[in-house]
Amino acid sequence: MLITLAGYKKTLTHTKRFMAILNTATLESPPVQQKQNYTFAISIIGVLFFIFGFVTWTNGSLIPFLQLACELTVSQALLVTFAFYMAYFFLALPSSFILEKTGFKNGMSLGLFVMAIGSLIFIPAAMNRTYSLFLIGLFVQGTGLALLQTASNPYISVLGPIESAAKRISIMGIANKAAGAIAPLIVGALVLSGAQALKDKIAAADATVKEQLLNDLASKVIVPYALLAAVLIVLAVILRYLHLPEIEAAEDDSVATEKEKTSIFQYPHLWLGVICLFVYVGVEVMAGDVIGTYGKMLGFSLDDTKHFTSYTLISMVVGYVVGIVCIPKYMKQETALIISSIIGVIFTVGAYFTTGSTSVTFIALLGLANSLMWPAIFPMAINKLGKYTKIGSALLIMGIAGGAILPQIYAGMFDTKSMFSFLYSSSINFQLAFIICMLPCYAYILYYAIAGHKVGLAKK
Repeated sequence: MLITLAGYKKTLTHTKRFMAILNTATLESPPVQQKQNYTFAISIIGVLFFIFGFVTWTNGSLIPFLQLACELTVSQALLVTFAFYMAYFFLALPSSFILEKTGFKNGMSLGLFVMAIGSLIFIPAAMNRTYSLFLIGLFVQGTGLALLQTASNPYISVLGPIESAAKRISIMGIANKAAGAIAPLIVGALVLSGAQALKDKIAAADATVKEQLLNDLASKVIVPYALLAAVLIVLAVILRYLHLPEIEAAEDDSVATEKEKTSIFQYPHLWLGVICLFVYVGVEVMAGDVIGTYGKMLGFSLDDTKHFTSYTLISMVVGYVVGIVCIPKYMKQETALIISSIIGVIFTVGAYFTTGSTSVTFIALLGLANSLMWPAIFPMAINKLGKYTKIGSALLIMGIAGGAILPQIYAGMFDTKSMFSFLYSSSINFQLAFIICMLPCYAYILYYAIAGHKVGLAKK
């Protein structure tokens, strides 16, 4: 997930405060008289943001690949997102402690090494065609990514004048989303080339030939993930020895409410925000990673569905650019969230009442609706937390687990092998399950945009 400041450059205070909140650190701009050239360092951080998007949205291609290679049901295949996003839930609080011990630059390097380990786990998983080992690799990747994002986001703010930090963050956001659009195309071409013909061949083969075909298919991920691990290790080493500005931990200077509160539980708008972020990440993953499975059940071939995640991410890039242009110049973040949630409802309904390419197009367009939600929800949820800002931020990051849970709830409605199989009903098909999952989520996001973010806060 990318944490972005696009649209929140009303004041210098907002920029500095938001980055401090997300990363549990106080950022200090380099002295004005310091005439350093940060071009190389900014390029390295740009590569990191690209990797965030690439690794995260590779899952969209891994789901159909592993479903075929490991002979899985829909709910079993969607454990890919479960393993990956649950890592954020477990690492949200420990990340701050780890980074206090390692420092932020070394924390970035450590995160890359952990991601490399996760990528290397794919090699024995593929050689043995063991799905549980693939899931362990994904969880380790997610763990490294959670640490890496927590550590790396502050750096782009201090690599140059603080006054232009929002612009640099916006550029990093484009790199992140663009990588997400490219990843399924590259991974799909490498591991799912001719997938539909192979699937038909496997279906017609005897047990011995079938086993060999599946083993050959699984082995296709070995070289790509070995190369990915090598790239991650090289970047980790570069970061370890690269000179970057220091970030000193400090007390949170966020603005407090008029009356000092004594507990994090006295901020209902935060807890409502955690739920909002949970359902937002859920719908984002449904639109981005589940779209391929959805298309397959509509009758599209694997040769087509392997690209569907890219369509959603392209929509997100468009929405991201719109947000950069429009917020806050033409609309407030609350207004953007209201519009986005309404668009989400419309496109979800459109996907349900149509079929074929039209239905898939509506789901891909959900990327447009989802693109402006994270940068709107986060600052609304941490508003006026004062000294509780850091713990509030960690709780919100834990909400990323929505990307693990919602796809499983979706599959549970029509797949008896899901962990949520108690939701199963023979009268619910995949399209009905999709709208049942998505509409309440967008409705809740709309509620939070209109009223939820104000609950418990003193009126101005």
